[in-house]
Amino acid sequence: MATLLDVARAAGVSKATASRALQRPDMVAETTRLRVREAADRLGFHPNAAARALTTGRTGLIGLIVPTLSNPFFAPLVIGAQQAAEDTESHLLIAVSEYDAEREAALADRLSEQADGLIMVTPVGTDAALRERFRRRPLVLVDRQVGRLPAVVADTVTGLAELLGHLLQLGHRDIAYVSGPAGSWADEQRRTTLTAQAAQAGARIHVLGPLPPTFDAGIDASARLPGAATAVLAYNSYLALGLLHGLNVAGRRVPEDVSLAAADDLSTLSATTPPVTALDVPLREVGSLAVTRLHDVITGHRRTVTSHLPAAPVLRASTAPPRSG
Repeated sequence: MATLLDVARAAGVSKATASRALQRPDMVAETTRLRVREAADRLGFHPNAAARALTTGRTGLIGLIVPTLSNPFFAPLVIGAQQAAEDTESHLLIAVSEYDAEREAALADRLSEQADGLIMVTPVGTDAALRERFRRRPLVLVDRQVGRLPAVVADTVTGLAELLGHLLQLGHRDIAYVSGPAGSWADEQRRTTLTAQAAQAGARIHVLGPLPPTFDAGIDASARLPGAATAVLAYNSYLALGLLHGLNVAGRRVPEDVSLAAADDLSTLSATTPPVTALDVPLREVGSLAVTRLHDVITGHRRTVTSHLPAAPVLRASTAPPRSG
């Protein structure tokens, strides 16, 4: 088995330089880092995580807290984060909060004992709690903004406003928004933006919720849509699928009787009848960028950056002008 000394000799550097190149690459020249890295790869050498922690004070572990794994919406985000972690020679510790603030806080405390920093996806804890956590451990938020804390946000608010603009242009003036889980920062931003935009256009938003972002909740919501609503915007794809099913069972056609759109775009939505208008959210990029930002925070750079990634509307056959009369 190759040792650090073997790597140093193969790269033509001292053992100390080889160690820095592998553990603290910011402290050596790029040409030296690449030479040491190539030698390590060729010899099959992998730095010992425990030794690295003793040397640098870092474990190479990143805590990633997601609200659920039952919704495939989060899978591309985790894949993107995993790839970025591998690129920085880090490893993910994944935990699931189930949208519960107490569970979320307990998981964050536990992960903080092992990880160099945390990524919290759509956290439901208070602003004060998140600020305090950032003071104690490097932290990046995803789809949540708290003052100047570092965050990566998929801009579904702007994308959803574009979808509302599409419905308004089609002639809809009473539009239901089937909202998401209680405590969702993104959902609150959406409701505020949609309500103001509709009012400015002489239209009205009817908010249903908060609701769990599930298929069954969408079915239940389909029976509670205001009679005046000629279009529906759903918080996520699961709610949209439940709405589509519930409306179909009730004999209400999409889009002839009710137009339907969703604020994210699971592949299922393009295969329904009719295919559902939705937002294309760059989730893999969100996960990757969150890891990059956390690495910046851990190394002392760009501590207060918030990055916004656009979500683009994908127009399909589920939206059409309201039926006259």
